[in-house]
Amino acid sequence: MPMEWTKEMQQLVGEERLLLENEQVEKLSKDYYWYSPVLEPLLRDKRADGVVVPETEEQAARALALAYRSGIPVTTRGAGTGNYGQAVPLEGGIVLDLSKLDRVIEIGGDYARVQAGVRLGALEKRLREQGKELRIYPSTFMKATVGGFVCGGSGGIGSITWGNLWDGNVLEAVVLTMEEVPRRLAVKGEELAAYIHNYGTTGVLTELVIPISEKTEWTQTVAQFDDFASASRFSHAVAVDDSIRKRLVAPVEWPIPSFFKPIAKRLESGSSACLLETAEGTESALAAHAAAAGGRVGYTIPSDQYRKIIGLSDFTWNHTTLWALKADPSLTYLQAGFHPTDFPEQIARIKAEFGDEVLMHLEFMRSGGVVVPAALPIVRFTTQERLYEIVAFFRANGVSINDPHTWMLEAGGRGELDAMLRAKRANDPKGLLNPGKLQVPVQSTVEER
Repeated sequence: MPMEWTKEMQQLVGEERLLLENEQVEKLSKDYYWYSPVLEPLLRDKRADGVVVPETEEQAARALALAYRSGIPVTTRGAGTGNYGQAVPLEGGIVLDLSKLDRVIEIGGDYARVQAGVRLGALEKRLREQGKELRIYPSTFMKATVGGFVCGGSGGIGSITWGNLWDGNVLEAVVLTMEEVPRRLAVKGEELAAYIHNYGTTGVLTELVIPISEKTEWTQTVAQFDDFASASRFSHAVAVDDSIRKRLVAPVEWPIPSFFKPIAKRLESGSSACLLETAEGTESALAAHAAAAGGRVGYTIPSDQYRKIIGLSDFTWNHTTLWALKADPSLTYLQAGFHPTDFPEQIARIKAEFGDEVLMHLEFMRSGGVVVPAALPIVRFTTQERLYEIVAFFRANGVSINDPHTWMLEAGGRGELDAMLRAKRANDPKGLLNPGKLQVPVQSTVEER
């Protein structure tokens, strides 16, 4: 990195906000890409040239302006809890760490206006103290930032009621463009599609407005079953039962529960399980659903212990994958979407083909108002070729796959690509924002007739 470049950046943002020490830069150039045995060897040596940690939006804008003039790539970062290399700089340059933009600007009756670096766990704690709570959040919420979740996530705890990020769970955003004089865009409505799950490729989000809901006293329950088919049948019945207010419905196939070391002794050995967060007072309804599916209610955490001891959400969504990796580093995962009603037959075909090579893990959620079984199945990794044979089988049986083994936005997850491409061209004319993650087709200069 040229010394004149670093000196100018130090003058613009402050010497203490430009990190150049190797260990710091290395750490802040990484995310959880190592969940993927495909990505790990490809990304392990990628690193930025320096890290800028602005404390104000104005400092962030100055850093972007200098990077634009100098042709330096910029990769934005929250807490780095993403799994696909979203925050890993492929072409060096600057990591723009927004974690110090951490001010809660306003909490209204049904919304919170926050800077992008606010941690979801801290925000949830503050909201619950005021009789409110987050609608949705990832299993990494204690570390994850609001901006990182919006730009790199999709859904999580609460999605069984409130859907994913595209289901009205982002109300407004402030976006800085990557230009000589960065514009400050106030984005809302349909325009938000260009910035949700965008990996920071279309603009730098500095402020967000998200909806919040009234606080609920949550009881956490594990229902246990002799087989996964019964567990998934129970889970679907609970998921579609609107008389049960819920935040989490997550069935997992044995031996996945054995990976959950902090609570494994409280779970039945050999049993598939469903991990639930439901409103206080719904215990009898859960017991009735469990009995109807041939199961029984086991470990329960009462509502007065919510967040005082390790909670069940720490073993769901992609934390399930993390516990599996801790137990056996040869394991990895996929991200799948099953048919809303035909999922039992789809699962049966997968299990008949792959047996314990694929272990089932579903997360029931709403998408566009429809209850669907999203899935994060655990896969025993042998070779990349075998992994994609499994992917092909899923797809051939009508199961969608958002590939978690690529950093390419087009292949790795839902995104409104047309809207993103338009925003990319308008907001990042030099293609400096997180290059390599979103491929912008070359526009023809010849008019078609």
